[in-house]
Amino acid sequence: MHGELVTLGIKVAPSTVWEILKREGVDPAPERASSTWADFLRSQADALLACDFIETVTLNGQRQYILAVIEHATRRVRVLGTTAHPTASWVMRAMRNLVMDLDDAGCRRAI
Repeated sequence: MHGELVTLGIKVAPSTVWEILKREGVDPAPERASSTWADFLRSQADALLACDFIETVTLNGQRQYILAVIEHATRRVRVLGTTAHPTASWVMRAMRNLVMDLDDAGCRRAI
């Protein structure tokens, strides 16, 4: 917690953070009974998607950006499209199409 506050530019002593957490009844991380990040990801895998651009250069030297999504539960990779000039509107259109495809396939999603 202290490290994240410092990253945000908020100066606070580690002991102050500890006192606030103690007062609010939040135990130190090693003693918490909650699940791990890996447990959380496994339990939410059916609803999780990750997306990223893959940059490539074609045989004629043109740079292309491929927008891909992976479904965590099935590890299925979907290529949503490729373009030389990705824009916000292009990405939004690709994402809308993905959501429609997932709806048609009966996939569940959390909003």
